[in-house]
Amino acid sequence: MAPLSFTNCWYGNDPKELTAVSWGGYYTEASVEAYYRPFEESTGFTVRQLTYSGGLEEIRAQVTSGEIEWDVVDLEIFDAVRGCNEGLLEPIPWVMLAPAADGTPAEDDFLEDTTTECGVGASVYSTIYAYNEERFPHEKPTTVADFFDVARFPGRRGMRRSPQVNLEFALMADGVPPAQVYNALRTPAGQERALRRLDGLRDHIRWWVGADDPVEMLATGEVVMSTSFNGRMFHARFLQGHPFTIVWHGQVVDIGQQGIVRGTPRLSQAYRFVRLGSSAQAIAMLSRHTAYSPSRRSALPLVTTHVGSGVELAPHLPGAPENMGHALRSDWRWWSDNFDDVNDLFQAWLDR
Repeated sequence: MAPLSFTNCWYGNDPKELTAVSWGGYYTEASVEAYYRPFEESTGFTVRQLTYSGGLEEIRAQVTSGEIEWDVVDLEIFDAVRGCNEGLLEPIPWVMLAPAADGTPAEDDFLEDTTTECGVGASVYSTIYAYNEERFPHEKPTTVADFFDVARFPGRRGMRRSPQVNLEFALMADGVPPAQVYNALRTPAGQERALRRLDGLRDHIRWWVGADDPVEMLATGEVVMSTSFNGRMFHARFLQGHPFTIVWHGQVVDIGQQGIVRGTPRLSQAYRFVRLGSSAQAIAMLSRHTAYSPSRRSALPLVTTHVGSGVELAPHLPGAPENMGHALRSDWRWWSDNFDDVNDLFQAWLDR
């Protein structure tokens, strides 16, 4: 690959609009406050906001056709790696990223494994499950196994319509220690074991796709507990006043990244946008709005209270010591290599 000129990428004659695609709801609102608006104010460009539910299908279609409509996209890290391997995303060199305030280079400031060739870590989030306290006035769910126990905790469950996290949850609920989960998933026997554990919930599951779906399902009583992203449930409890409790036992910790669609004619704007959005100040502000952990070391001291509620954030972050006792770090390398095959297996299970 030819050397990348920082100057040539920094300036250009692109139209003064950039399209940023994210997860919608409060996460996009937080992104607007953290770096969309500062980007507009500092550059004179306009950020066009779009929402999606993840995956590479739309990016793949745009790159294949050459009709690029999206510029910067929030991605799950495994999709960022897959998209990079497929040539769907632009490389993002370290030289494009802002150093920490004390001059520490970005490559030494980002947490390990939060930044990849085509993706820059934006946040550290986790998939947890939460329950409606009003549905369990006496005994409360406290473990990942309780999510699967419909005898002790009756009612429907919300789960994302994806093999990711569901298989990990199922194995942990079946007694597999977090450190051994991916060793099990690397074998056909382990994958079948996870699906057998899910069999016990089949008649009780309501599938969700959009990130806001679990909150609505819990609020309307469609389900009594649901998997979700930790920030969505923090927001539901402390800003919307819902009686929802997060169960951290068995949380699956993951990385959200920013990526740039390959072939965008607005590459210079996209690099400027990612540089600002991945600065320690922007990442800290995103964390203060979302209750996701920051991906840069220098950002952590800046994450104090939640902007909207004033709640002290430390105990509500995925990386809080009290929340990590039975946590699993998602193996995005394994998922990027195996998602298609495992997803085929999962879809076949859905059709049984």
